[in-house]
Amino acid sequence: MKTTRKAIWGIVLLLMAFLAACGTTAEETSSSQEEGQSEAEAPKKLRVVTDAAYAPMEFQDKGEVVGFDIDFIKAVAEEAGYELEVEHVGWDPIFVEIESKRADIAISSITITEERKQSYAFSVPYFQSTNKILVPEGSDIQNAENLKGKKVAVQNGTTGQMAMDALIGKNDPNIKKFEDNNLAIMEMESGGADAVVADNMIVEEYAKNNPDKKLKVIEDSAFDSEFYGLLFPQDSELVEEFNKAINAVLDNGTYSEIYQEWFGIEPNIKVLKEQQ
Repeated sequence: MKTTRKAIWGIVLLLMAFLAACGTTAEETSSSQEEGQSEAEAPKKLRVVTDAAYAPMEFQDKGEVVGFDIDFIKAVAEEAGYELEVEHVGWDPIFVEIESKRADIAISSITITEERKQSYAFSVPYFQSTNKILVPEGSDIQNAENLKGKKVAVQNGTTGQMAMDALIGKNDPNIKKFEDNNLAIMEMESGGADAVVADNMIVEEYAKNNPDKKLKVIEDSAFDSEFYGLLFPQDSELVEEFNKAINAVLDNGTYSEIYQEWFGIEPNIKVLKEQQ
């Protein structure tokens, strides 16, 4: 009898251990599944590079990269279901970072050009711009034609430089090239240049925010409209997703809200759509 009871008791103990093990395995499996689902649901983080020296489009404020472009791409990324890590690297390096695929996207008031399309992929246009001339009040420069024979400061590698190359002549010594527009403007203010040619939002914002400098902005039909796009590696699979997200942001009012916050006027969404 004792032997039988011992045997029964042993079986009970074995059963209890087995059930406990099954419970633990089930809990671990459930926990593992939940973690897997959580990881799958977490949005992928993209590395975005910019040249944060182009206020009000992108600039640094207390160590943080801010501006119209930054608010815009955050809204687009949210629409597309991605998180962003935005990093200031400078103008020339953004193209190196994208070409080498160390970055996923670049946003930095980058004009869509046929030449750049040979090496990179662009999104649909998200911003219309044109080059304008910044001069001191009292300058005898009244239009683009008057820039001939004058010293003109530009940011190297931009459409401002391209416009001056076309107007004055490529490699003309009167075209003074700088790493960013802030340095170009400083050159003019110190007397080293007669004018600055840069995107309209840049020179207009600078003149408005620095009334003591007594500057004026000149518009000229010699400068064509241009359009900014997000820059991607040539074969990026993100382009289609971000194009859809850009159009959603254009259509749902988010773009207009961001544009008015930064520039105080309504954007021309129709012209952006016409460029697609």
